[in-house]
Amino acid sequence: MFDNVAERYDLTNDVLSLGQDRRWRKEVAKAVDARPAQKVLDLAAGTATSSLPFARTGAYVVPCDFSIGMLQVGKKRNTWLPFTAGDATRLPFKDDTFDAVTISFGLRNVQDTDAALREMYRVTRPGGRVVICEFSHPTWTPFRTVYTEYLMRALPPVARAVSSNPDAYVYLAESIRAWPDQPALAERLRKAGWSKVAWRNLTGGVVALHRGFKGE
Repeated sequence: MFDNVAERYDLTNDVLSLGQDRRWRKEVAKAVDARPAQKVLDLAAGTATSSLPFARTGAYVVPCDFSIGMLQVGKKRNTWLPFTAGDATRLPFKDDTFDAVTISFGLRNVQDTDAALREMYRVTRPGGRVVICEFSHPTWTPFRTVYTEYLMRALPPVARAVSSNPDAYVYLAESIRAWPDQPALAERLRKAGWSKVAWRNLTGGVVALHRGFKGE
């Protein structure tokens, strides 16, 4: 499915989020706080749009994705990045490798969320951090109702107009609705071993940033 939407994926996201995705990615970059010479793993990186802010800090960033189609499109655009094909539930990296692991809008598409959270923990060095940016549940009830209506009614026709595979976006809308809320995801992070788990809502809870640390 993601192979089929790769060519116009970034454009479609921009349109469907009303341009908010750019702001969300800036907040992710701040939360990850990548530094020169640090190693950053960007999971579900797709075409590596999310990876570029980390690279600009001087960090060594590895864009990793399950979709070969996404990686091929990304490699055409940014040949110098070390694109890596990988399954988030069985990462092809050694223990304690990365200073930071991050995933934006990809965790809910992984078949086994808890296995992915454990794998992220495994490949993060002691003292390192995880930052997850994912669609979540708006905190204000009237807005939550409007948002849910937008997802299920407006998103598919908009996707038909701009996407190469609109059916994929019907799935995405349904996956957003079924995703755990902020406290539930925080609890799953803790169960996977992460400590000092916290979250911050963006755009009224449409998106939430979760962060955790691996004990020294």
